[in-house]
Amino acid sequence: TDNAGRTPSEMKAWVAGIAERGQRPRQLAVFGTGETQWGQEYYCGAVHRLIRYFNSSYPPLEIEQMPHGARHAAAVDAWTDAVLAHYRSTHDADHRRHHA
Repeated sequence: TDNAGRTPSEMKAWVAGIAERGQRPRQLAVFGTGETQWGQEYYCGAVHRLIRYFNSSYPPLEIEQMPHGARHAAAVDAWTDAVLAHYRSTHDADHRRHHA
């Protein structure tokens, strides 16, 4: 998240590109960093907007500033495990069921 909770221009360009091509992903997990010093209402604003835009049911990962150290590594590991567990639990996750 950048500048008062806004979505960075690079991410906006990616979203616009996939929208133009009609390639909106059905499943998407979102993570991001932010700074609470600008106010909690702006913290990881891009993460929240992307979750709403893509209607993601995956748990988000929000990290204060840049990830570093064992605590953040553990948070990323736990988030990855949660995303994979959610993916494996969804109806669409078993692609073999949909093929003869």
